[in-house]
Amino acid sequence: MGSKIQVKAGNVKIGGGAEVSIQSMLNIPADNIEGSVKQAVELEKAGCEIIRAAIPNHDAVKLIPALKEAVSIPVVADIHFDYKLALEAVEAGIDKIRINPGNIGSDDRVKAVAVACANKNIPIRIGVNSGSLEKEILAKYGSPTPEALCESALYHASLLEKFDFNDIVLSMKSSTVSTMVKAYELATQKCDYPLHLGVTEAGTERLGIIKSSAGIGSLLLHGIGDTIRVSLTADPVREIYAAKDILKSLDIRKGGVQFVSCPTCGRTKVDLIALANEVQERLRDCEKDIKVAVMGCVVNGPGEAREADYGIAGGDGNGLVFKKGEILYKVSEDKLVDALIEEIEKDS
Repeated sequence: MGSKIQVKAGNVKIGGGAEVSIQSMLNIPADNIEGSVKQAVELEKAGCEIIRAAIPNHDAVKLIPALKEAVSIPVVADIHFDYKLALEAVEAGIDKIRINPGNIGSDDRVKAVAVACANKNIPIRIGVNSGSLEKEILAKYGSPTPEALCESALYHASLLEKFDFNDIVLSMKSSTVSTMVKAYELATQKCDYPLHLGVTEAGTERLGIIKSSAGIGSLLLHGIGDTIRVSLTADPVREIYAAKDILKSLDIRKGGVQFVSCPTCGRTKVDLIALANEVQERLRDCEKDIKVAVMGCVVNGPGEAREADYGIAGGDGNGLVFKKGEILYKVSEDKLVDALIEEIEKDS
């Protein structure tokens, strides 16, 4: 799966057969170092594997060593236009830079960044999106088409290639899922660089997860993509949970619980929505590679979820606890979740 070329950001390999990694970005103002560090620690605890921070000015560079001291995952500096900030980030110990070389000025500036990053084995992510296209490319295609996005990304890469720099990751994000998918498909035909997948400005948590699952999921199923970021207008920790769920649902990532629950019907006599949500929340941090089913009735529940390792099926005031499709015992409805958790923890 993924690209032929492999780069390394800190201790995380990207591309070249490496496991698909999960990213997110801090949304605390860069000058709030204490708040940013606190959020970074929360993200790492949730399962984030690469963390990005905006570095909008000279003072924000101070955030880099503070983050590096607080978390063990690689830190990416997100930089726009000012190549000096990229050089300062390199000196401050950054693990990866996100910058578009075509936006920082003359060749000597691009060369300075390329040389500084090469000397310390720091990869560069080029990130283009519908709003960042060059005037010439936009005029050529008329709108932010997949072809336009791909051409822009490869143009920026060529500016680094000019100085023999190839530790490059590309992203071609769009808020339109079909455009984003086609852009990445084109990129795999034209280059071997690792690809950072994402639907930009995807929206609130509900809509953002839907769009990200459709775009990121379809590409990963076809072997395209090396690292992902689910962009949500929400707490970034929710991005990590969503990314992990996408990878688990595609059988790309093992470990942690996969959930099965029925959509309810007229036979349901239990508050299945509340039941399923409680089970999911209580098993949020469970690392066991298991499938857990929460079903709405005892008629079809155990049979329909026979592939699950553990499960419960609600009834009228009570329900069943089952394992590998076999019914273990009946228990009152208010003790269903506790009984399920107890069975899972018993088999440690």
